[in-house]
Amino acid sequence: MPPTDATAHAATTATDTGADPSPDTAGGSAAEGTDSEDTLDLRLPDELIALFAAEADTGEARSRAPMAAPASMAAPASVAAPAFVAAPFVAVPPFVAMADDDLLDHVADWGPAVTPAGVFQLVPVQVDRDLPLIDRWMNDPAVAEFWELAGPRAVTESHLRAQLSGDGRSIPCLGVLEGTPMSYWEIYRADLDPLARHFPLRPHDTGIHLLIGEVADRGRKLGSTLLRAVADLVLNKRPACARVIAEPDLRNTPSIAAFLSAGFRFSSEVDLPAKRAALMVRDRSLRNLL
Repeated sequence: MPPTDATAHAATTATDTGADPSPDTAGGSAAEGTDSEDTLDLRLPDELIALFAAEADTGEARSRAPMAAPASMAAPASVAAPAFVAAPFVAVPPFVAMADDDLLDHVADWGPAVTPAGVFQLVPVQVDRDLPLIDRWMNDPAVAEFWELAGPRAVTESHLRAQLSGDGRSIPCLGVLEGTPMSYWEIYRADLDPLARHFPLRPHDTGIHLLIGEVADRGRKLGSTLLRAVADLVLNKRPACARVIAEPDLRNTPSIAAFLSAGFRFSSEVDLPAKRAALMVRDRSLRNLL
């Protein structure tokens, strides 16, 4: 079934078991159960507080007389929002764009990471340069089973351009290991993704999708090595992000094993439109323990 949005039918190929992995990970999910560990008090965003202050100032100027702001308008930075509770539909938190904002903190500038497998770097996709390679990977049967982007080159091109022409909430990248492109990644704002309609996400939660492109690179335990490296990049380069999220297909046990080996924890099983997934979470607070 063709993808319905920029991240909806993505998948992750990764293994830590020695067998060829089945690529898989997708965005959008319906939470079957939410543990209390995924619920917390949320601080009102600074942008929203600034809007309250601006509205109060406007009202004061209009009346030309000193006027105390109503209690509902006075939102000091220390006030926390109510606990985030799972519901059939969870609204995406509002985002107030500023002139120099980048939704993912400039992935292109994150730089390389040194891993046990060599120097690794995420390089944002350029369609004219990278489409033939990514299209070949998408037509590999092991990849196509989960990504569902096999077929004419235009199918993969449409998937890439939908992200590249969007507002920057999803960035498609090549994973380059020791100078050789060998994997495809999507780094995305999970809290601004359709996933937020189905699962309680926190502001700046960041999602990742992955596939290992070359058959020769599968079964070498690269999946867990690179997943850990990229999750660390996200947490290092995005200080506002407290969690890295992934949703491998529940049938893809090699992929789930790779996430667990990379320091992710299993949070819950979730129902997506096209699959049942395992919600995997890497917490900033646990990154040095797992």
